[in-house]
Amino acid sequence: MFKAIAIDRENLTLMGVKFSDLKSLETTANAIGTNMFEGFEPTKELIQLYVDWKAALISESDFIVRLHAIYGK
Repeated sequence: MFKAIAIDRENLTLMGVKFSDLKSLETTANAIGTNMFEGFEPTKELIQLYVDWKAALISESDFIVRLHAIYGK
């Protein structure tokens, strides 16, 4: 079932998470949208985790640990 996600191009936010530029926002929104057709359900927490990792605010190993904490897999 299709579920819309909140994208605000004017304020550069996706589900309330702030992006640094429009290209990053749109690229991420497109990737998430594609995966949603396969059943992926994004959360604000997961998007924020991704943004922090891409901005090098957290290491790859911290990204994996936090991802595991969210999904438990």
